[in-house]
Amino acid sequence: MKNILAGRPFFVLWILFAKCLLLAAEPPLPPNYPQALYDESKVPAFTLPDPLVMQSGEKVTDASMWMEKRRPELLALFQTEVYGRTMAGRPEKMTWKLTAADPNALNGRAISKKVVLYFDGTEAGPSMQMDITLPKQSRPVPMYMLAEWGSVLPEILDRGYGIIICKLTQIQADSPDRCTDSIRAFFAPPGQKEPKPDEWGAIGAWAWGLSRAMDYVQTDPDMDAEKVCLHGFSRFGKAAIWAGAQDTRFAITFSGESGCGGAVLVRRGFGETVKAVNSRFPHWFCGNFKKYNDNVNALPVDWHELIALYAPRPVYIAVAAEDYWGDPYGSFLAAKYAEPVYKLFGKTGLGVDEWPAVNTPVGDYIGFHNRTGGHGQTPYDWQQYLNFSDRHFRRNEYQNKQQTQR
Repeated sequence: MKNILAGRPFFVLWILFAKCLLLAAEPPLPPNYPQALYDESKVPAFTLPDPLVMQSGEKVTDASMWMEKRRPELLALFQTEVYGRTMAGRPEKMTWKLTAADPNALNGRAISKKVVLYFDGTEAGPSMQMDITLPKQSRPVPMYMLAEWGSVLPEILDRGYGIIICKLTQIQADSPDRCTDSIRAFFAPPGQKEPKPDEWGAIGAWAWGLSRAMDYVQTDPDMDAEKVCLHGFSRFGKAAIWAGAQDTRFAITFSGESGCGGAVLVRRGFGETVKAVNSRFPHWFCGNFKKYNDNVNALPVDWHELIALYAPRPVYIAVAAEDYWGDPYGSFLAAKYAEPVYKLFGKTGLGVDEWPAVNTPVGDYIGFHNRTGGHGQTPYDWQQYLNFSDRHFRRNEYQNKQQTQR
């Protein structure tokens, strides 16, 4: 199959090869599956914005221009038109406290502790708990930070990684009527009851919480702050992918079936659409995002550009073959069309042109796999995540170093 990027203007993209790769018919859907477009033959031709062309029309020619001009421009567009502007950085009075510890957790194989972040410096104010588990080995250790949904998996500890589970719903409930008692209300100007149309939604608040957790990691001598992997699944995959795009302290971000607003080209209109996600979950994104419910082609960005914001850092996108609502193929395309930005840095992104076979991980600095099954996270997913982080952290060298320090 020919590379559809080669020799074509990036801003004109016709989905020609999808129909020869995928069944041009609706797949067998589970009972009561959400109504949507699932027939690849009916996906319309669409035009993608070019990540290497400024709003002014100026062409991005090198990595410095990307970092200094285009990346800030794209980040601002995602802030004002999709996720909302984050209304606070690290609070000046923020502190934390160790509230529990167990030096012999998991039948003696690990160390666990609970740390609570206090965002105004008081226990009566807004806070977020982090559940931390560390393998019993020489430290500091590389970490996996899990956004809300996650558990202490032996596979992670066995590979020499620690785990942080961030309780994000403590700072923003996953509910459209809970803004007034959220971190967003805490930082709102006096008298403001709801965010303005360009101010952060729930996903923005959750992403902010992940960055505050990273603030703590940088102070903990048990953790290698240079090797923190951020992981999120489903709605919290959307939060993780947005947090990692903004906060370059995260070494690698893993998106697990994050769907629309996570790591999917929304112009395809396949499965979960902008209108569907804004109708079902009106609190997730900023008010401005709703302007594009019925005119998604007017959106000045698409999600290949969000993936491109990671360059030159590694990023990984995982999908499932039967997660039709999440548009697995749309995630592959988002990964594929982020590649030109990685090339500015001399990096290989996805490195393949064709839709890979099921259970066949691909990619260099942009990792991708499409596994069998439906929506969820499985041991197969975690095996690929760990392999990817081991490779980019050169874990053989790291583990040898740990051995010599014992």
